Amino acid sequence: MSDIRVALASLSGEADAAWAANAADYADAAFLGGIALDEPTRSAARRMVERDRTEFLPADPIAFVEDQLATLADVPITPGFNVRTTTIDPLREAAAVCRKHGAILEVNAHCRQDEMCAVGCGEALLRDTERLCTYVETAAETGADVSVKVRTEVPGVSLPDLANALGEVGAEYVHVDAMDSEAVVADVARATEATVIANNGVRNEQTVTEYLGYGADAVSVGRPSDDPRVLARVREATDRWFDGDRSTPERREARQ
Repeated sequence: MSDIRVALASLSGEADAAWAANAADYADAAFLGGIALDEPTRSAARRMVERDRTEFLPADPIAFVEDQLATLADVPITPGFNVRTTTIDPLREAAAVCRKHGAILEVNAHCRQDEMCAVGCGEALLRDTERLCTYVETAAETGADVSVKVRTEVPGVSLPDLANALGEVGAEYVHVDAMDSEAVVADVARATEATVIANNGVRNEQTVTEYLGYGADAVSVGRPSDDPRVLARVREATDRWFDGDRSTPERREARQ
């Protein structure tokens, strides 16, 4: 079982090494990126930037992954890198860099931006189980731990079935953006032996205990991941849960 209990979810164009280091007092892991690795995804990212999205677009994306992970070498946090690609070779390269630095390679099957889906990445991968499993197998063969970031509410996609398939080909983590279907986390947790990280709306004890109660092994914080007040609440609630105190705040207050 993974030691990760609180993670930071990638925020395209914002989640870099400095962001991860600033949250090391609260989080066990941080997924940097996302980063577009090959020309089709980089072209999509450039089009997204043209309409005011933020994206990392370094001249050499593999070198960028290497540099960012090296910066975190002495920071007490497990880094990961969320990546998008339409081709295998850059994925293998990025996974090897992650393996070198003890980082997690996270395949992005989550982004729902039209430009990225149009080239067959992000959410589009959820509908292509064979290709997504090939990505996981390729990354895992390098020795890197592999995560897949997924989302609920994609028509025609059974996340429990997909999570099971991903675990069978080497995914160590299934990182679930629950959207407005939080209970799906329970179905995913039952379907796979991979570590399930629940994401979306994680802000406080109520949201932490809801996801952990559904069977998630960990939670991740997205947009407020740069707010130490939110991170402190999430860390405290998660530690309390795993320490065995699963009473509500109201019951704890009544005992005092």
